[in-house]
Amino acid sequence: MNPFLRNTLAVIAGLVIGSIVNMSIILLSGSIIPAPNGADVSTTEGLKATMHLFEPKHFLFPFLAHAIGTFAGALTTAVAAIKHKTKLAFAIGAFFLFGGIVTVFTLPSPIWFGFADLIFAYIPMAYLASKIALKKKK
Repeated sequence: MNPFLRNTLAVIAGLVIGSIVNMSIILLSGSIIPAPNGADVSTTEGLKATMHLFEPKHFLFPFLAHAIGTFAGALTTAVAAIKHKTKLAFAIGAFFLFGGIVTVFTLPSPIWFGFADLIFAYIPMAYLASKIALKKKK
């Protein structure tokens, strides 16, 4: 297969797998750590209006969803790519980081969560995924 086409498909697969993993964890989170009483988590407006009710424990699964989703997407891309595995894994990390930045500015989450999420959930997970994929290759 043409390397450009294979790498393009690897990036698309990484974005799809990462997004599926992210959303699966987010959907699962409510059954493990229920939202606070009175919180509307079904809409962005509801989240904005009730974010003040959330405790630190409620931010665990969003962080895990972002980190594990990014890791899964970057690993999928790095394993499937023919060339530029590290660059493409970081591209996945950058894509999800952009989504995280948009989320931080869209939802009024605590500052500590915004920093922790943006610093530790995206680029470090893409780096870890690329290192694992490169070791697997050898």
